[in-house]
Order: sequence, then structure tokens, then C-alpha cells
Amino acid sequence: MKNKKILITGSAGFIGFHLCKDLIKNKNLSLVGIDNVNNYYDVKLKKERINILKKLSTNFKFIKIDLNSRKIKELFFKEKFDVVIHLAAQAGVRYSISNPEAYVINNLNGFFNIINQSSRNKIKHFIFASTSSVYGDNSKFPLKEHYDTDKPLTFYAATKKSNEVIAYSYSNIHKLPATGLRFFTVYGPYGRPDMALYKFANSIMKNKFLNMFNYGNHKRDFTYIDDVTNAIKKIISKPSKDKIPYQLFNIASSSPENLKKFLRYIENRLGKKAKIKYLPLQKGDIYQTFGDTSKLKKKINFKIRTSLEEGITKYVNWFLKKNKF
Repeated sequence: MKNKKILITGSAGFIGFHLCKDLIKNKNLSLVGIDNVNNYYDVKLKKERINILKKLSTNFKFIKIDLNSRKIKELFFKEKFDVVIHLAAQAGVRYSISNPEAYVINNLNGFFNIINQSSRNKIKHFIFASTSSVYGDNSKFPLKEHYDTDKPLTFYAATKKSNEVIAYSYSNIHKLPATGLRFFTVYGPYGRPDMALYKFANSIMKNKFLNMFNYGNHKRDFTYIDDVTNAIKKIISKPSKDKIPYQLFNIASSSPENLKKFLRYIENRLGKKAKIKYLPLQKGDIYQTFGDTSKLKKKINFKIRTSLEEGITKYVNWFLKKNKF
């Protein structure tokens, strides 16, 4: 990865921030991070992430810009990127039910703008974020990349599936080396406040009732953020060499845990019991996620280094320090 210039979209976001923080350590890389810093969740948290990155190194440059801006074309022309890691998107399964327009604007139009400029500017490797949500209500576990993903349960998942299909077509027609990454419930410090980990910890510390949907019987393949960024780092230099240079990988711990056990770990680390309101399954929710990572292991010798217990401990330490209860 010598003297490469990398564009990371969504660099004020959770995964984007951690990836930048990781890649900054490599002095042979020049990083440009972009984000529109919207108010889908706490803008202060996003600005805090950006400020941390700016202080870490001079080989990181942040630009506030929207994916659909005409300035994207100018940015690609000016910066001459080698690699694009497209992590910016409108996130959230639940939000996509009430605000589908935001997903069309960001996850479809925005995605097209980035991949189209990547193709036109002969990017050597286009890496993009997909999601385990594309598997829908699949009951054959562990989930493998070649399984049917034609029945997404939410519009969010549908837009991400569309990204995969669009990327494949660009690889076929324009020979753009493209890699899609299906993330499985990524968690860790500086995580999004709309995710279960933050909501649970916050409710416990404030002595408020927390909502446990599906009566706590969900299983999730929780994947710690450092394991995710380690995988992305290794993938950067490994584009597909196939005739159609497109590849797709699950990034998961391959060790699904029950939500009740997940909550117990949080309670233990906080030293407080939760007040729980048990509720039925939400619309669009999936009972279990469990990703097969054998394809990723073959490609980059992928290994999970952080257990759920260890990951929650790291998260809670950050959470308590940040919020000072």
C-alpha cells in the first residue's frame, strides 16, 4: 500500500471514523475523508470524530460535501484517487420505513455518483459497504454470499442490494474492480446512538425502561469494529482478478449471541440491572443473523480477535468516560 491516495466516504460515520483512524497510522497513505455531517443522529458525535482524525495526522484531509454534489466530480479530478472506500449511506432499518426518500437520495443516487466517478477516473479498487440485511428472512445458517438475496424485508436492505447489483454491472461493463462488504451488526466505541448497545447502556444508567423486541429472542452476529477495520485494510490491496472483477464478502464474527445474553454482558460491565419492557417482533426485523466468513478467510486469512464480552467491556469503558454519569 505504498503512496496510495484513498477516498473514504462517510468518514464522520462510525465505521468510516475507525477505518480512517486505523489507516492514518500508515504514513505511505494519503487519506481524504468526506461526509455531509447530516443530523440523522447526534451531529456533535460526528464532529468529535472528525476533530480526532484531524489531530491525529497531516496525511488526513476532511471535506464536508454531499454525495450528490457536483463538487464530487471536481474532487475526483483534482485528487486522483487510487482507491475509493464508499461507506457513506443513509443507515437504519427502522428509519427507512418512515423516510424512504432519504434512502433513494443517498443510497441510490449518491451511490451512483460515487461509483460512476470511480469508473470514469479509473479507480484501481472500489470498495463499498453492504449489509447482512440483504439476506432477508433467510433461515439457512450460516449465511453464505451466494445465497438468494432477492427478498429484502426493508427498503434500506433493498437499496443496499441495489448497490451490489449496480457495482456488478460496472465491473462487467467498465471492468471496475469492485468489492462489496456485507457487515454484520458492527459495534464498538463511538458507535451510533440509534443502535441497541448505546440505547441499552443509556437506559440502564438513567434508570429508564429499555425496549426488548421479540421478547429478547433475537440472535445477532455482533462484530467488533476493530475486526471490521482490520478486514477492510487487508482487502484494499486485494481486488478481484477475475474477468468480471467483482467480489462480495461477509464480515462477521460467525458467533451469533442471544440479545438477552448481550444485555447481561452490558449489565455486568455497568454494575446495574436493566428495567426491561418486553415487546413483540418489529416490522421488518430479522430473527437471526449468522454470517459465514470462510470466503473472507480464504482471501485475507480473516480472524476474529475480539470476543463479545471483551468488545462490550471496551465499549462500556468509552461510554462511561464520555457520558460521566
